[in-house]
Amino acid sequence: MAAASMIKAPVGQNPRLACHAPGRGGGVVRCSLQGAAVGGRADWQSSCAVLSSKVAALGTHSINGHVAPAPNQNGAVLDLVPVSSITGGAITKTNLPQPLRIADLSPAPMHGSQLRVAYQGVPGAYSEKAAGKAYTGCDAIPCDQFEVAFQAVELWIADRAVLPVENSLGGSIHRNYDLLLRHRLHIVGEVQLPVHHCLLALPGVRKECLTRVISHPQALAQCEHTLTAMGLNVVREAFDDTAGAAEYVSANGLRDTAAIASSRAAELYGMEVLADGIQDDSGNVTRFVMLAREPIVPRTDRPFKTSIVFAYDREGTSMLFKIESRPHRHRPIRLVDDANVGTAKHFEYMFYVDFQASLAEPRAQNALAEVQEYTSFLRVLGSYPMDMTPMTAGSSTISSSEPSSSS
Repeated sequence: MAAASMIKAPVGQNPRLACHAPGRGGGVVRCSLQGAAVGGRADWQSSCAVLSSKVAALGTHSINGHVAPAPNQNGAVLDLVPVSSITGGAITKTNLPQPLRIADLSPAPMHGSQLRVAYQGVPGAYSEKAAGKAYTGCDAIPCDQFEVAFQAVELWIADRAVLPVENSLGGSIHRNYDLLLRHRLHIVGEVQLPVHHCLLALPGVRKECLTRVISHPQALAQCEHTLTAMGLNVVREAFDDTAGAAEYVSANGLRDTAAIASSRAAELYGMEVLADGIQDDSGNVTRFVMLAREPIVPRTDRPFKTSIVFAYDREGTSMLFKIESRPHRHRPIRLVDDANVGTAKHFEYMFYVDFQASLAEPRAQNALAEVQEYTSFLRVLGSYPMDMTPMTAGSSTISSSEPSSSS
């Protein structure tokens, strides 16, 4: 309500300014200034003084800056609209709900602390480091399973997910390839992370005291020769993930057990690094993909990669050379069609292909048109910028492969 429409005559002569109090037993006293007009700032201030005196007389109190209803002697309650401040003759209601702005409706930022990125594992995992490399300063959200990370993005709990799809030594991570089919997320970037394994133990523990080493199965396999060369005659036991193994040793005070994990896991869980860089191959690199609810717009001003998956259920499947095929041995995979209804496909091979081209290029479009003629199912998982970071064993360069102008 504008100040200019509130008071015209002195308050005592204004028929619209009235406090109605019902009889004993309750009710509400309502004071109204509606329909009046302001004669000047002095009139307005005097009117406010009158109202203030009425409020004080009825014993009202304030909660968080609002005039709270309080009973008077007859049990009535004064119900006034709170006015927070007056600026230049206009009423400013700073305590009322503010309307939505365009910024409130815009997509989450591509980088920065406001971006929520889901990853599989616990803090200190290599996936957490990959999330930080993909989105510098992000709010990393740990998930106990790969599928939980997918669901976190779909349910708007997270804005992105960063998940591994292949390792230079261990090969493809089949579970995540299957999940790419089961869910409707899009690949919007990739990041390659050198794997740098460390042998961790509780403070004061010597290597000679160890009887067991625990870690993820792939980490154990990637350090097998180095552990043998170190003369460690220990039992190797598999654990869910590398950082989780370090957390387990620390939480249980296991002084006869070491874990293979990252140096960050040692910092987080109060462990010491007995040996640094124990991976057998210094070229051990894991490739992660960045997933989002919406695809990005393909471009041609930088190197792009396109990932597709297709099925071929006709005769003559042997014409396809070995790419990355996933047979359905024990159960059919559940695909997601355009209506988001799962469709079971029995005894059908899925082929995953990555090729270096952008969908904005005519040659890529023509190639997909040709492939579609020979397939029963074709889906583009994403067309996204390639990670061009030079891969070295000790590389810690931070870079993002998702352009900041995309959503």
